[in-house]
This record gives sequence, structure tokens and C-alpha cells, in this order.
Amino acid sequence: MFTIRQIADALGANAQGDLDLKISSASEPVDAGPQELAMAMSPKYADALDQGSAVAALLWPDADWQKMGLKAAIFSPRPRMAMAGVTAILDLGQGFNTGIHTSAVVDPTAELADGVSVGPLSVISAGSRIGAGSIIGPHCFVGKDAVIGEDAFMREMVSIGARATIGDRFIAQPGARVGSDGFSFVTPEVSGVENVRQSLADQGDASAQNWMRIHSLGAVTIGSDVEIGSNCTIDNGTIRNTVIGDGCKLDNQVHIGHNTRIGRDCLLCGQTGISGSVDVGNNVVLAGQCGVNDNIFIGDGVVAGGGTKIISNVPAGRVVMGYPAVKMDTHTEIYKAQRRLPRLMRDIEALKKAVFK
Repeated sequence: MFTIRQIADALGANAQGDLDLKISSASEPVDAGPQELAMAMSPKYADALDQGSAVAALLWPDADWQKMGLKAAIFSPRPRMAMAGVTAILDLGQGFNTGIHTSAVVDPTAELADGVSVGPLSVISAGSRIGAGSIIGPHCFVGKDAVIGEDAFMREMVSIGARATIGDRFIAQPGARVGSDGFSFVTPEVSGVENVRQSLADQGDASAQNWMRIHSLGAVTIGSDVEIGSNCTIDNGTIRNTVIGDGCKLDNQVHIGHNTRIGRDCLLCGQTGISGSVDVGNNVVLAGQCGVNDNIFIGDGVVAGGGTKIISNVPAGRVVMGYPAVKMDTHTEIYKAQRRLPRLMRDIEALKKAVFK
């Protein structure tokens, strides 16, 4: 339980009313009960407050909280930022136990700093090092000579491959996989795929062949304050390491191919896939289901809309969308034109008939 005063102080926000009122959790306005903080951060939620039974709320600046029948209110000029703080305060966590579980397998040569917790049936391999205060959840795997920084939080069934290096405050959601081998194969002779890449037309006279594996000698390097979502997959580099910079956030089911280097503070949304050997700048945002071709670069500050397929280099600061990716305003005009095509074709047919007559 937290008082309104404690929550407001933690947020650095202004609060009014009964500041000793106790809050146990947060809720949407229509569902909020007397001990829940209603997240009514916009005037559009005012009516919903009347439908619930909240007596305290997080509100927009200058909201008339007394007229809403509330006993207390917290005000924030940037509501979603305040919501981040509220959720951090009220998060109950996963309830993982502290210490090393008796069923965990920890190699004698592994180095676990003070306060490290290892959950049931997890495996910590030889030569690995885990920083102070880190939590390794149930059924996790940390590979040989892997390094994980301080205050990591790995949910259940996270796998970290051999020789991976990860910074501080790493968060990995269930099923995340770091350090799988890259998808690298080659044929003894020139293949049809290689001919297609060169000609953009046909396979030439290449014959069918077996694929030979190119082994991954590199590993994965991840900076500090990185979070990867459920069932993310990050491949090892072929020769150099695959790199993800400080502050990056990867949504569920994001795939990062071998040798790719991603800058700092990038946001990669659900089901985005980046091929091998791509250089991604800083502060790049790729919305859901974006796809990125191999061996290209994406400049700093690029934003790609949902479903964008990037098949060539993108300069810094550009906002793109579509397949193939073009400037977002250009894509919008193309889409409008496509919708007009049936009518345009009817007009052309009518014009042809008129001309022929």
C-alpha cells in the first residue's frame, strides 16, 4: 500500500486532497475501486470516472477533481511519463525466490556476485559471470563464458549463448534467445539465388546444389539498459559480434540477424525482422512487422511505419512506410492513387470507346 503523498513525491508531481489516502494498485477509470488509483489522464476519461468507484485518480493538469467527486488527485503535464512511474511503484513483480535454488545447476567456475538469484532448474555454465543483484528466473540457461552485468532480470526460460556479453540492467522476457547461430549457408558453385541477386531477373544456368553451413565464430554484445521481449531471437555474428547498443528495446518476436549492429536507444516493435550485416543508427524506430534487407544501413533517427519493408539504404532522419519503403507522405499519395485505380480504369475504358466512335 502507498499513500497519495508517497506516489506524488516519487513522481515529483503535484497532488491535492487527502494525501494520506492509501492506494493498493492502479486501474482504468471505469473499473477502479476505492483503493485503486484511476488512470484518468485525459478529459476523455472524465465520464468513465463516474461509472467506477474511484476516490483518487491520476489526472491531467487543471482538472476539477472535486467536481468529479474524488478525495485526492495527482496531476501530471506528461501523463504517460507519470504512468511509467506509477507502474514502477506498484509493480508486484513475479514473486521469484531469492538465493540459488537447490535444483539449479551452477558450474563451480562460474562467478556469481553478491545478491544473485538463480531459479529452479536453471543452468549457469562454466566461466560465466553474473553481476550483483541479478535475477535469473526458472528454467534459464547462461552459456559458457557469458557475461551479464548488474541488476539483470531474466524471466523464465531465457537462453543466453556462449560468450555473449551483456551490460547492466538487462531485462529479458519469457522465451528470449540470445546467441543462436546465424543463418549462413553457401553452395559449392554459384547458386541460382546469387544469380537472381545480380540479375534481378532469373537464376541463369545454375544447377541445384546442397547448402553448406557457415559457422558462427562471433557472439552477441548487448549494452546496458536493454530489454528484449518474449521469443526474441538474436543471432551470433559470423566473424564479428552482433551488437545491440545501450537503451534499446525489442518487442516480442523480434529477430536480429548475424553481424547486425544496432545503435543506442532504438525501438523495434513486434515481429520486426532484421537480416544479417545491417548497420542501424541511433534512436531508430521500426514499427510492427517491419522487415530489413541484409547488408544495408539505416541512419540515425529513422522512423518506419508498421509493415514497412526496407530493401535499400535509408538516410538519417527519414520517415518511411510501405513496400518497398518510401517517404511516408509519398506512400500515402501512392495509396490514395491505388484506391482511385478502379474508377480511373473505368474512365479510361469510357474514353477509349468515345475516341473509337
